[in-house]
Amino acid sequence: MEARAILRFARIAPRKVQIVLDLIRNQPADVAMAILKHTPKAASEPLEKLLKSAIANAENNYSMDRNNLYVAECFVSPGPTLKRIMPRAQGSANRILKRTSHITLVLKEKE
Repeated sequence: MEARAILRFARIAPRKVQIVLDLIRNQPADVAMAILKHTPKAASEPLEKLLKSAIANAENNYSMDRNNLYVAECFVSPGPTLKRIMPRAQGSANRILKRTSHITLVLKEKE
């Protein structure tokens, strides 16, 4: 049995999220929560909320034991990119790409 939580259209670049996801992959849920609490990265806050949501899904929807949960799978894929324009010298313009992410977190119970 697995419990999953998905965060769509998060306004943070996927490569920034990937760094933090690598820290919590295959960790027990409580250890992963501690790692996210003490990691000074922008992606830590939305990932912490997502992990709490996945734990709540596991407990309430699938009657799993919170103490036996671990992060079985976690991945990020790019969402749509917002295109913005910044004025530059001599009347020209540069395009700014504001990237978004779709983040998926899957928890499983230890056997």
